[in-house]
Amino acid sequence: MGVVRIEDALRLATESDLDLVEVAPQAKPPVCKLMDFGKYKYEAAVKARESRKNQSTTVLKEVRFRLKIDDHDYNTKVGHARRFLDAGDKVKAMIQFRGREQQRPEMGVRLLQRFSQDVADLGAVESSPRQDGRHMVMVVGPLKTKAEAKAMAKNQAKKEEPTEADAEAEAPKVKNERRSRKNAERLPTEKKDATPLSNSMADYLPDELKNL
Repeated sequence: MGVVRIEDALRLATESDLDLVEVAPQAKPPVCKLMDFGKYKYEAAVKARESRKNQSTTVLKEVRFRLKIDDHDYNTKVGHARRFLDAGDKVKAMIQFRGREQQRPEMGVRLLQRFSQDVADLGAVESSPRQDGRHMVMVVGPLKTKAEAKAMAKNQAKKEEPTEADAEAEAPKVKNERRSRKNAERLPTEKKDATPLSNSMADYLPDELKNL
């Protein structure tokens, strides 16, 4: 509308049943806007709530190794780390040295390099191995963000859920199986030892009378 007097702007706001809101007070002259201020505050609150809901914080998970770890324990630790990275979290791999093991840092570096190769499809090294006293630490970051991991998990869950068409197709099969079981239970069982019925009175006479 251009530059107008405050009185005219207030009159327009009243006639339009809107609010006169100053949106750029530092400008010269200040910039104002006619709007429904209550509706504006509500929409801003909804947007802020949605942004907080979609916001995900990355957690730093820790996996500890011994320098002389066996293959079973190592594979278990790698499995935990892969699960953390797949969920979008960072992993801090730590080696604890004992006694004279501190004099062999190259063995710790080889172990951490092996670890980084085993999780390379899910994460990348963000902090190279460095020794701090009795510990050697390396940080691996996920290749996908936490929000992406959640979205992929949600899509996977939807794919695994049975659809209405599958449920309708499965219902007749279940009914037919139940009907077959009921019919099988109702079939009469034949008694092998049952004596056949006879309409002749001679069958009921003793053997002595039958020979007369």
